[in-house]
Parts: sequence; structure tokens; C-alpha cells
Amino acid sequence: MVFKRLLGSLGVGGPSVDTVLDPGAVAPGGVLGGQVHLQGGDADFTVEHITLELVARVEAEHEEGESEGTVVFHRHVVGGDFRLAEHERRSVPFSFPLPWETPITELYGQGLGIVLGVRTELGIAGARDKGDLDPLAVRPLAVQEAVLEAFGQLGFGFKSADLELGRINGTGQQLPFYQEIEITPAPRYAHQVNEIELTFLAGPAGLEVVLEADKRGGPFSGGHDVLTRFTVGHHEVEGVDWNARVEEWIGGLVDHHASYRPQDSYLDHGHGHGHGHDHGHRSGPGVGTAVAAGAAGLAVGVVGGMVAAEVVDEVGDFFEGDDEDEGEEG
Repeated sequence: MVFKRLLGSLGVGGPSVDTVLDPGAVAPGGVLGGQVHLQGGDADFTVEHITLELVARVEAEHEEGESEGTVVFHRHVVGGDFRLAEHERRSVPFSFPLPWETPITELYGQGLGIVLGVRTELGIAGARDKGDLDPLAVRPLAVQEAVLEAFGQLGFGFKSADLELGRINGTGQQLPFYQEIEITPAPRYAHQVNEIELTFLAGPAGLEVVLEADKRGGPFSGGHDVLTRFTVGHHEVEGVDWNARVEEWIGGLVDHHASYRPQDSYLDHGHGHGHGHDHGHRSGPGVGTAVAAGAAGLAVGVVGGMVAAEVVDEVGDFFEGDDEDEGEEG
């Protein structure tokens, strides 16, 4: 993963930067490492700072509909305050932890359609120049993988994934957006549920699992959304029957008879999306079991031709350059 950028703000003869990430996907909370390679220009320059930004393509819902934009969700200074001599080559190594809530971009090595990038900002002589984006691959934590694996084994399928600007009330959410993984119901739930949306909010001790069901209406009632939340830890994945645990979660979710009430909304992004009552339970699960790549139905759903083509187009457009307005998480 490499990008090269001649600093436009300094014109022809300015330094160039080539950022190389260590190979392989990184888990949320894991260490992102690599090297920033600098090539000096036609004169000496003082490098005031080298800053890496983590950016995401995020959807926003508003009264006029939906829009997409780029959000900076983490910044890390990896070097600076040195003189870069004319035509000098210099490499600056870096390593820093990803935020725990960094969205996952792949499952069993197959992309989910989530677009994340690393962008290098070089500060020289009072000017700041942002380089092109380098794709960032993020794999699930062991507990996230175990939950997704259980959904797949229970007959649920992957539909899509996206990032939504906003906050989920009543949770410990840190980033200004959250990831939604849309899942099609297993056949035995298809008469009750149109789809289920899954959100992971990870932290050092564990993660919150937020489930929202789009329930079908009955003969005397309309459809409505039902939302609930569970917490799991990072310490005992191997001791949990995840198929049974997830089936228990889904059973409680689809059997819930509460009406949709926007005033109690869990999701704070400008419209009611569910209700704010926590009907889940606290449980102990955590980190550990590796699962076979071919076993999960969710992974199979990712590779459909139409979805895969759309994902490639979106990723290509994003990394060709994005000049849209940005938000930033301090």
C-alpha cells in the first residue's frame, strides 16, 4: 500500500512523500505500523510535522435525504521538527494503535464495502499539504468474528455494510459515526423480520453489540423497528456457545412487542430509528477462537457479483481523491 505525492503547495522541486503501511489487516485497537519515506526537493526544507490522518467515507441522513462525505476520525503525529536537505532521502517509522471503534472493512479477507484510508499531512514552511489516500484494511476482533460466524452458521446472510454519521444514545460510543452491518434473516425468522442491523462498539474491556430488527407487520398492526443492546467482554470466547448466545439474542429481539417510539430513540442522527430501552443482559464473552474461513454464510454473501462491482467502484472513486467537506474527531 503506497502513495506518492509531490507537494503542490510548494510547487515543482518540492519534497515528495511515500507512505507505506505494514502488510496485512489490523484489528480495532491493534497497532498500525509502517514507514513514511521522504525525498528532498531542490532546496533544503524544514519539516515541521508529519501527521497521519485516519479517514472514512460516511453517510449522513438529513431532511433532504442522504449524502456522503469524508470524516477524519483520528490524527497521529509521527515525526517533525527536522531539516530535510536538498535531495535527501529519509524514512520515518511509525506505529500507533487504531481507535477501538475503527470499523471493520473485511471478513475472512473479503471486503464489506467499508472505505477507510490513511492520509499523510506534511507541514513545511508554514504550509500543510495532504497527500493522497492509502487504503486501510481492518479485520474483526476475535469476539466480533465469533458473533458474525454464529450469524452465518444460523442461516443469516450478509446484505451490506455502511458507516452512519451520528451517535447511539445510551452507549459508550466515542467516534462521530458508527458501523451498521445489514443482515438478511435466517429462513425461520423471515416471516417476522425484514432485516437486522448489527453494530459493534468496541472498547478496551469488550464491546457493545447493538441489534435492530425491522419487524414485519401483522394483520392488525404495522411494521416497526425494535432495538436492543448487549455487552460482551474480551476474555472468554472459547467458553461460549456463540450459536446459542446469538440465537437467544435474536429470539428476544423478534419476540419483542414494544411499539416504535421516536421520542425514545437510541440512534441520534436526526430521525427516530428505534427505542431506547435496553432489554438485553450482560454476559461474559471475550477474545480468542479462530474460525474457519469457509464456514460462515455471511462471508459467502459478500462476493455476489453486483455487490462486489459496486464496492470496487466506490473504493476506486474514494482513493482517486476526495475534496468533500470533512468532519474531524478531536
